[in-house]
Amino acid sequence: MAETTFYNLIENLENYLEYQRDEGVQRVEVDRAVLAELARIPEAEPSVEAAEELVATAVPIPEKFQSLEEIAMHVSTCRNCLLCAARMNTVPGEGNADSPDILFIGEGPGADEDAQGRPFVGKAGQLLTRMIEAMGYRREQVFIANLVKCRPPNNRAPLPEEMEACLPYLRQQIGLIKPKTIVGLGATAIKGLLGKTTGITRLRGTWQEYEGIKLMPTFHPSYLLRDPSKKKDVWQDLQLVLKELGKEPPARK
Repeated sequence: MAETTFYNLIENLENYLEYQRDEGVQRVEVDRAVLAELARIPEAEPSVEAAEELVATAVPIPEKFQSLEEIAMHVSTCRNCLLCAARMNTVPGEGNADSPDILFIGEGPGADEDAQGRPFVGKAGQLLTRMIEAMGYRREQVFIANLVKCRPPNNRAPLPEEMEACLPYLRQQIGLIKPKTIVGLGATAIKGLLGKTTGITRLRGTWQEYEGIKLMPTFHPSYLLRDPSKKKDVWQDLQLVLKELGKEPPARK
């Protein structure tokens, strides 16, 4: 019984900290002894020496790509930030590249995405697929991408310098794809795209704009796995997207 209680406590702590991150909180107070214990678990970040070697081999991102395939090829050999040091695969994105109704943008790949080289294929991805289907679409009819194309260690949020290094790829993808609307999944995606630090709870459900394209902020699917009660909020946001597109959700079976 004690073991179950302990793991429930850990899970609740994770939920609380991730909620604070989604709200834009940058700092929390933690006992040093707790930090020392947690420090034994995380995956190692690249060393300073590794960083210097990576910078030395970095290739500038072209100002204008001709195709998504060209972007994906460049991403596959990118050395512009430390995330490349531990990746298995880059994750450029996938889906309908011909002016899709919706472009979904998350923050970065997780372990499953890193292993497969595809966006949103883990548990959060499976939930996103169900969300897309509830809207009346299939995954291949929309486009799915992330702010950064390589997995951050321990699935942490991308650092500002990592987002800055990778955003030119996403911006050019958006320019080539020309989506009718964008759905930003989580606070990190909104911060990266719009530079806004307002918590996602306050921003969700209110239309924003990116380069003339209407953008709907909403919760990230991984957050919904931790707090299923927020699914109704996300569904309200997605219905606003459908309304903007002049569509209605299909009747539920």
